Amino acid sequence: MDGTEFLNRLKKGKRLYGTAILSASPLWPLAVKRTGVDFVFIDTEHIPIDRSTLAQMCQVYKGYGLPPLVRIPTPDPQEVYKVLDGGASGILAPYIESPEQVRELVGAVKLRPLKGEQLKEALHNQDSLEPELKDYLRDWNKDNFLIINIESVPAVERLEQILAEPGLDGVIIGPHDLSVSLGLPEKYHYPRFEDVVTKIISKVREKGLSVGIHFSEGAQLQIKWAKAGANIIIHSSDIALFQQRLKEDITEIRRALGEEDSEIQEEKDIIM
Repeated sequence: MDGTEFLNRLKKGKRLYGTAILSASPLWPLAVKRTGVDFVFIDTEHIPIDRSTLAQMCQVYKGYGLPPLVRIPTPDPQEVYKVLDGGASGILAPYIESPEQVRELVGAVKLRPLKGEQLKEALHNQDSLEPELKDYLRDWNKDNFLIINIESVPAVERLEQILAEPGLDGVIIGPHDLSVSLGLPEKYHYPRFEDVVTKIISKVREKGLSVGIHFSEGAQLQIKWAKAGANIIIHSSDIALFQQRLKEDITEIRRALGEEDSEIQEEKDIIM
């Protein structure tokens, strides 16, 4: 799958499956490809990945037909340019709280390499662009997509205005930051948290846009919100899945070899 196919599926509201990649190992992309996911999510907001390493990761994943969705450190158009230059297919912008932020990001993702006063004018009136330039920009950026994080109370309160900005392709709910903003840190099963997530999913889908939520817990939360309308499934991460599966296997092996649960718990306490 390339960026164009990914974008087409986004626009049609079809489900897309991915996972977060934290490791830059050159052996990882083929292993990820064999899992059957549609795309990868690379996070530069919380993970220390330098620009050169990120570009290498993006190019390799694109080569395997896994469009890289890269979360930039801040919702800054300058960060967008760097990431797209390195080979990202899509941008995930963190902690968006205003339509003005979305408009600037649309300019960086969909009108690149236009900049400065000409870009500002085009964002207010694309008819200001000469037809040949407009065609060029559309072709140059046809594979790019823009997704934003909604993860705070102010963002939810301004959701209608944010979603009204043309050029936006989708929304990813940030459950951790949203729960903190609601005063319910990590209370993902509390009714108030669930009500807000339901509201976001409903409003985004009403606008004809795609929506998802990123969880590292078990599959049940992903299934629950997919049934509620989420179609971008970003499940867990390479490191979290490694930890979960290895923990399960080691526990099973120890028990099969006659180790008591108390011994297993003692080992965990020492490690922690």
